[in-house]
Amino acid sequence: MINSRPYEQYQYSGEEWLGLLPGNWKLIKTKNLFSLITEPAPVGNNEMLLSVYTAIGVRPRKELEARGNKASTTDNYWLVQPGDIIVNKLLAWMGAVGISVYQGVTSPAYDILRAKSEVNAQYYNYLFRLPISGKEFKRHSRGIMDMRLRLYFSRFGDIKLPYPSYEEQAQIALFLDYKIGQINRFVSKKKHLITLLNEQKKMIINRAVTNGIVNDISLKSSGIPWLETIPAHWNVRKLKFVAECFPSNVDKKTKEGEASVMLCNYTDVYKHDYIVNDMPFMEASATDEQIERFLLKKGDVVITKDSETANDIAVPAFIKEDLDNIICGYHLSVLRPYDDILGEFLFRLLQSKIINAQFEVRANGVTRVALGVYDLKNAKIPLPPKEEQQQIIEYISRETAVIYKTIGQIEKEIALAQEYRTVLITEAVTGKIDVRSYVIPETSEDITIGDDIAGFDIEEETEFETQENDS
Repeated sequence: MINSRPYEQYQYSGEEWLGLLPGNWKLIKTKNLFSLITEPAPVGNNEMLLSVYTAIGVRPRKELEARGNKASTTDNYWLVQPGDIIVNKLLAWMGAVGISVYQGVTSPAYDILRAKSEVNAQYYNYLFRLPISGKEFKRHSRGIMDMRLRLYFSRFGDIKLPYPSYEEQAQIALFLDYKIGQINRFVSKKKHLITLLNEQKKMIINRAVTNGIVNDISLKSSGIPWLETIPAHWNVRKLKFVAECFPSNVDKKTKEGEASVMLCNYTDVYKHDYIVNDMPFMEASATDEQIERFLLKKGDVVITKDSETANDIAVPAFIKEDLDNIICGYHLSVLRPYDDILGEFLFRLLQSKIINAQFEVRANGVTRVALGVYDLKNAKIPLPPKEEQQQIIEYISRETAVIYKTIGQIEKEIALAQEYRTVLITEAVTGKIDVRSYVIPETSEDITIGDDIAGFDIEEETEFETQENDS
């Protein structure tokens, strides 16, 4: 983490969620810092429709219309000005609070907060989106269950917030804008590198499962439009002749009278190549018949059978080991190989974009797309002899081992950067570090934060150096 020093003097804030605050800071209620704005948009207005999301903050709704997130009219919505803070009353405790850089309108289900004089909205935007704030918002929310909790301004307005001087608020906001910008660019570059590595992995898999691993081999027409040629000694088979294909009907609910099980869900498959025992599966229940049918076995391949977009159909994961009472969940299908095909080879086939493209074409739907059992079973795949399948599996494992390892290391760097980001914001907006003397470098050149993150330790106390230009 950056070298830092604390303020010279602290006092207990009286608020458990804030703890100690700098001695020169005040504690002021939200309603004395922000006004609740209820300015209706004129009927028939053409203002941009805005929403606030937990992960990305305030965004124009049109950016998410492809996901089916639309509104038929914006009549009688609230007007929003740049700098206003939008609060999703229902999900504020989950982080659905954010500052708008847009002029537009938003649903009456949201509250619009406008900063009063001597209040820097960006400083409070950083504060409001922190996990510690979410816990405090939840404490003040009202409702009978988590997903029905609402943070009304009558309660939000009484929450006491730290109040540095206006000049300090602005300096903290500038400091965080600069440092968080660095972190975001760092993460963006790392994610781009993962994309490039995944493309390299796909190229290796595509070539191996469609052309084999032997050079100068005789080829023949595959007889299907999406795959021009295959090795002359390979066959083309429909999926139903090499594997049993069946969709799951086990939902996420826990029902009285059913047996307790651990459920392999859509995200478990979508985010992982391999399904193993130490993954954090969710608890659910299933009937005896469902357990017998959908209990996952070593060698099975599990695929996504429906999703929001067609290119997320038939994403596969391989059951690499014997599992302990893990059941295949809804939105997934199980492919259980027969004798002619190895499960891991089938998994690699479905990882190939060339093979997988036929599922994308066959998927249909409106707000969600789905792959029917008929279309799944009648998909065509190239099939080499079983001995050659094993050779291809081993080749892919060797050629992609470094790629998998590198991606894993980069993902750890990203996770650490994101944790560092949260801690840095928390310490700055609650005065655990003093950034009043921090000088924002004038150069526009991006400075790496690798050293900051490499030395990051949330338990470590560090000393602040003024006018620090290194990151």
